[in-house]
Amino acid sequence: MQAASKQDQHSHKGHDHTHEHEHDHAPHPGHEHAPGHDHKHEDCSSCAHDHVHAPVRLPQTVVGLVFILNAFVIHWSTDASNTIDDLSAMVGAIILGYPIVWTAIKDLSRGVLSTNELVALAVLAAFSSGDYKEAGLIAFLMLLGDIIETRTADGARASIESLIKLTPSKARRITKAGEEEVASSELRVGDVIRVRPGDNMPADGAIILGEGSLNQATITGESLPIDKKVGDEVFGGTQNLTGVLEVRVTRAGQDTTLGRVRELILAAQKTKLPIMRIVDRYMGFYTPLVLLIGALTWAFTMDLQRVIAVLVVACPCAFILATPTAMVAALSSAARLGILIKNVGDIELAARINAFVFDKTGTLTTGKLAVSRLAPVGEVKPAELLRLAATAERYSNHPTAKAMVMLAGEVGVMVGEPKEFKETAGRGIRAQVDGRTVLIGRAQWLRDSGVSEDFMKSVDLNETEGFSLVFVACDGVFMGWIGLQDQTRAEARESLEQLSQAGVRRIAMVSGDRHPVAARVAREIGCLEVVAECLPQNKVEFVRELKAKGYRVAVVGDGVNDAPALAAGDIGIAMGAAGSEVAIHSATIALMNNDLRRLPFLVKLSRQTRSVINQNFLLGILFVLGGLTLAIFGIIHPLVAALLHVVGGVLVVLNSFRLVRQGEELHPLTSAQGPGAGSAAQPEPGSATHPQPHLTPRPV
Repeated sequence: MQAASKQDQHSHKGHDHTHEHEHDHAPHPGHEHAPGHDHKHEDCSSCAHDHVHAPVRLPQTVVGLVFILNAFVIHWSTDASNTIDDLSAMVGAIILGYPIVWTAIKDLSRGVLSTNELVALAVLAAFSSGDYKEAGLIAFLMLLGDIIETRTADGARASIESLIKLTPSKARRITKAGEEEVASSELRVGDVIRVRPGDNMPADGAIILGEGSLNQATITGESLPIDKKVGDEVFGGTQNLTGVLEVRVTRAGQDTTLGRVRELILAAQKTKLPIMRIVDRYMGFYTPLVLLIGALTWAFTMDLQRVIAVLVVACPCAFILATPTAMVAALSSAARLGILIKNVGDIELAARINAFVFDKTGTLTTGKLAVSRLAPVGEVKPAELLRLAATAERYSNHPTAKAMVMLAGEVGVMVGEPKEFKETAGRGIRAQVDGRTVLIGRAQWLRDSGVSEDFMKSVDLNETEGFSLVFVACDGVFMGWIGLQDQTRAEARESLEQLSQAGVRRIAMVSGDRHPVAARVAREIGCLEVVAECLPQNKVEFVRELKAKGYRVAVVGDGVNDAPALAAGDIGIAMGAAGSEVAIHSATIALMNNDLRRLPFLVKLSRQTRSVINQNFLLGILFVLGGLTLAIFGIIHPLVAALLHVVGGVLVVLNSFRLVRQGEELHPLTSAQGPGAGSAAQPEPGSATHPQPHLTPRPV
């Protein structure tokens, strides 16, 4: 039997650095199972509690129970007791009691006094009194409680592992000689692999050939598949639903996004809430106190049955499981939605956050230009204006060109083949479309190219508020203009409203952009506090000022240029961290997608976790104190005490795993998703405050 591993964790929160001794509550491969709680002194000032298990397995428990039941059958089938039923009960009691006693002996050999000894003394006392059936049943109930608890907890950890053990063992690597099947561990950066429909991606990479829909729920928590094309990034562990893809590997093995996600989840399980460290500190005094109570009970009553009941019911499994089971359930629920929590202490801290500071670009906005207005003039139809512009811009890499081509594809406008394409950097484009000369670009570019109309009289947008305008002319005739902007995220307003309803008292947006641009975005999302034209150091100063006023501050950013501010907050939350090394390392919590609805869910989850932990502690205390009282006064039998022990632990586990179901409302279409869902999970540009203009989805 091995004790749970110990490690020193270096907690980095903001600009403060503190060293804490953390201990792993998760069972390790090869650990055996039996009841007991090990207390090991790490240093002169602290006592650590580890849940450890003796060498017992379910078949051994079943065999022991068979001998005990056989003893009862023999006893009931005869008029008087005989040596056969006693012998059967003795064998059963030895089989069932051995793991418990052996655990206690191992503890004592290391100089450790833990609650393992309470159970062992109870079993030995019943055995020495000659009541082997009672000794065996007590041992069985204690083992049964532990088996239920540990297997339920292991099941929760398995649910986490199922999220992250999705990298296939084999990959199809393409070489000059053709396709070969290799172990995924042999893949190297630069290799080209082929991924067929239904296959899981064996590594991170970029698509170099093919198109398909990928289920990225294991990484980002998005409920619907995402369409991918040449040049798009893909992540190891995601599933290719449609299309054959050829992918150039950019990260392999443990360096993949899935590998880093796995390490973060497992590392989080090894950290502790402050309340867990308090429990550890005082558990070393618990066993001597119970032994004293047992001795006093014997001194005043001389009733061995009462003493056995005291020792059994005092084993505080329910109390000890209160926090770890809730923590594992909360981590599982968060990981399912693509929320990675590096330190489980942040679950508790998130419940006390009362101020959120948001970066603008890439956080509250998409960070990409999108068409927000089509303004044709005269008899020109919006679809015709978009067709001319998108066709002329088809081969440009400028963000405005990509936005127009993307919109044309979304609404079904046919983009043709431009002729005599010529791009003048920073000014505009000239191309032949259907034999006509199309000019698209800045107003001055059209004037310099011979278009003499007054373009600006029809413009009702203010470019200083972040709008980018391009003007379109065909054969020297002005056709209209197109307005583009960095769109706010569709769910931004709803998410900020939910944070306010959750009791967050202050929500601010900080941006390095001009004040009119920041003010426009703030109006669209309903944010009342705006700080514009901020340098990175100004963002840090703003966060520190909020903290100085007593606020608990969460900073939300993209994790790249916002790294200093993320570190300055009580909690730093990186948006869209999938594949981003900087984002994952600069924040204390990483959201693997850009869905802002995860933020109010995180606050809700943390508060529910704290509530469940408090409920669990109350249950544990009630079972221990109530059981001790009943045992001391002889109201309950040792077997009833053992049953109370089982019931208390199971109730705590079941109460904790209510948290696993949290967040299911964010997956409303999970069961209906299919290969054809495509990119529906992504908020469409402009779908929030400035909806896209209505376009007839027909070829023009």
